Amino acid sequence: MESKDGKSKKEKKGKGSSLKVSRRSFLKGMGAGAIATAVTSIPVPSPPEAEAALPPGLREAVIELNVNERIYRLKVKSHWTLLDVLRRDLGLTGTKKACNRGNCGACTVLADGEAVYACSLLAIGMEGKKILTVEGLRGAEKLHPIQKAFSEHGGYQCGFCTSGQMMAAKALLDRNPSPNPDEVRAALAGNLCRCGAYPKIVESVLSVGSKT
Repeated sequence: MESKDGKSKKEKKGKGSSLKVSRRSFLKGMGAGAIATAVTSIPVPSPPEAEAALPPGLREAVIELNVNERIYRLKVKSHWTLLDVLRRDLGLTGTKKACNRGNCGACTVLADGEAVYACSLLAIGMEGKKILTVEGLRGAEKLHPIQKAFSEHGGYQCGFCTSGQMMAAKALLDRNPSPNPDEVRAALAGNLCRCGAYPKIVESVLSVGSKT
């Protein structure tokens, strides 16, 4: 049966179905376009020669760091701190980044046996030194006595400052195996505990000293 415009109902129906197909095709095309956009938005590393020049005063160098008795060969920039290299490049996140100003002690590590703030030292200047982080305290099968003491005596609360406290304690006990309470407090004076667990921290360190 033909309508007034001379076209059959079947023809009109066919025309309607072609519109639906076009809409579906349009939506598929939109989806494909979105996927293509997502893929191309992933940053592609530029070749070395295409990298922008370093700002004046900054330099790059390849250095070797001895961390926890393991040698790492790294390319660093002259303004990178030891703390950032330990956490970002070596994945040693036990050394905490808190104030990043050399005030709190959360980033304390040992450099040639001395307790130092990793946030205040440039990585480029640490070549040739033996660095020990909290990850290096534990042996293959058991906790270090300091770690065990902090656990047994409750020398922590939130735990954020604990790694720095333990590293400062390690430096003290290495040079003075049997410290008294005042010596422990003096050695850990640069390590802040915002939870106020100082009595338990001192107790933990003294318990290790009594066993040496």
